Amino acid sequence: MAKINTRVARPAPITFGGTPGASPPTSIRALRRAVLSCLLWEDQFYESGVKIADRITALIAECSTADVAALAAEARTVYGLRHVPLQLMVGLIVAMRSPTAAQVGAVLQRADEMGEFLALLWKDGKRPIPAAVKRAIAGAFNRQSAYTLGKWDSARRELRMRDLLRLTHPTPKDDAQSALFKQVVTDTLPTPNTWETRLSAGEDKRTVWESLLREGQLGYLALLRNLRNMEAVQVDRELVVTALLARQNGAEKVWPFRFVAAARSAPSFTAALDQALLAQIGDLPRFPGRTLVLVDVSGSMDARLSGKSDLTRMDAACALAAIFPSADVDVWSFSQGIVSVPGYRGLAGIEAIRNSQPHGSTALAEAVRRANLEPHDRLIVITDEQATDGKVPAPVCGKAYLINVASYQTGVRYDRWTKIDGFSEAVLRYMLELEAEKPE
Repeated sequence: MAKINTRVARPAPITFGGTPGASPPTSIRALRRAVLSCLLWEDQFYESGVKIADRITALIAECSTADVAALAAEARTVYGLRHVPLQLMVGLIVAMRSPTAAQVGAVLQRADEMGEFLALLWKDGKRPIPAAVKRAIAGAFNRQSAYTLGKWDSARRELRMRDLLRLTHPTPKDDAQSALFKQVVTDTLPTPNTWETRLSAGEDKRTVWESLLREGQLGYLALLRNLRNMEAVQVDRELVVTALLARQNGAEKVWPFRFVAAARSAPSFTAALDQALLAQIGDLPRFPGRTLVLVDVSGSMDARLSGKSDLTRMDAACALAAIFPSADVDVWSFSQGIVSVPGYRGLAGIEAIRNSQPHGSTALAEAVRRANLEPHDRLIVITDEQATDGKVPAPVCGKAYLINVASYQTGVRYDRWTKIDGFSEAVLRYMLELEAEKPE
């Protein structure tokens, strides 16, 4: 008798480069891979942002509420991502899950994220706001000041702060906050002292920048993004350099590759930017032993991080390599060739790695084979994993890390590699913690 319910042969996973690969072994691991290197809705070299977002939504349904909520909190607080943590919590609600107010509140850190959360929830049509979400937004309101509410409120936003207040009904914690909420409802919040509002009001640009720098009221990311503007109006250089080196007002949340963009736009501040970049990991202990770092500079790594950014995943990878905290480390780039990059440290090192060879195919397998012939205690590969030269061999050293800076489903097989996703210095901190827990 013929069998009907027979075994179906499933094709082996392959990378976009066409070589054998592997998909993550669990749904939560697959979700981490999709999330921690993701800027929501932004296209990557091989996949559209919409496709990646759809995969995230599908994976949420396969994972527990607790795992998804923990990943969302980690993405927001450790990796500094903003939109994808919100999408994770929205995905739980759409999947008919019930995240707690504390779980939702963990991803609502900036005042504008309250409205962004509801906008994502209503992206495909309005739906009832779960009670836990209302409590989370109300709790987020209780943490705001007149400055933060005024800074992120705008008549151009579909959801104003007063709309959010009316939808969630937060209870003021004291008389001062009661008065503040009344100002929100009546649209009488004081104009915040930000560079945007002051420049829009027509104040002298140099005066605005210098006063904010002296008063320590300029956010660190705004400082990096406006260095060229400050150069153009001849802001006091000492004030700028002092602010860069002071690393206040959110410097710890700035991704390392942001310094690359700042140096390219305002090269006269490169020395101070270099010092500030290396201070990003100044509190970290040094990795012991000899380390080999392989950096992917293939064509797919040239994909921009976002539609409005000139920075690429290659910039992110090079930045991680250029701040690696070790006294004994060799950095190689790989594409169709493999090149040793001396003097890899800091901003100059980032450009040296990036410009070390043409950006072509991804000879990841050959790079690992070459590394396996070199004496070393630790191997680190920073890549999007889309190899084009055959099956990637297993590493021979006891500590082998593969840092994935993209969100593609299929990558290198998992045997003997410790897989880490992300492009912030948080991946370096994770490696140090892991080695401290499991010393050889």
